[in-house]
Amino acid sequence: MTTATRPETIAAGVWAALDSVRDPELDEPITTLRFVTEVRIADDGAVHVRLRLPAYFCAPNFAYLMVADAHDAVAAVPDITAVTVELADHFAAEQINAGVAHGSGFTGSFPGEATRELDELRTTFQCKAYLAALERVVRRLSVAGRMTNPLQLTLADVPDGMPRTSLARRRAAIGLGNDSDAMLLVDERGTPLQSGELAIRLRYARAVRVSIEGNAHFCRGLLETRYGETTSTTTYENGAAQ
Repeated sequence: MTTATRPETIAAGVWAALDSVRDPELDEPITTLRFVTEVRIADDGAVHVRLRLPAYFCAPNFAYLMVADAHDAVAAVPDITAVTVELADHFAAEQINAGVAHGSGFTGSFPGEATRELDELRTTFQCKAYLAALERVVRRLSVAGRMTNPLQLTLADVPDGMPRTSLARRRAAIGLGNDSDAMLLVDERGTPLQSGELAIRLRYARAVRVSIEGNAHFCRGLLETRYGETTSTTTYENGAAQ
């Protein structure tokens, strides 16, 4: 940490970085889900982040992704000298924390158990998040009476606002372009949907959205039952708190 950088500035950057980290299954920031309980910042710029999950036996692959993503996001914040991300109260916390700290990857964190890294899993859930976001946009257009020629719709036909922003981010995550003349109704590979498959694909997208939102609601309930009403904190080496 440079002498010109205030601890509060470092803290703001760390929390902004953590805002960008999402639960891969629930497609929500780990900060919004209240998975981050504490950020500690030392005078030398070292940062310690503590995470928790709704249940002791939450899937270790999802847990690993969140810990690793949090580590990488925070490490990119200027003026930070070291990063430690600690997953607490989880059956695989020791392996995950050590694996992320040493850059061992998922297979290196679980030798003899994990047979592959998690890129494919991440892509699967990014595609599901895209479908859910697309369905939200389609519902909005339908309510506005703008689905008379759905196969001709482009991104320019989507009103500005959170649904469009959300869809654009998820398109970018799976490699789809966001030019205004890009076709709206495309599958996860960017292939335009055809009239004969449109209804069934949109029903599937709706099922994906409902599943994601339902799981998020369930996990929020589990987290509150497990920990009660708690708040996230930022602490500094001198003991001050924010």
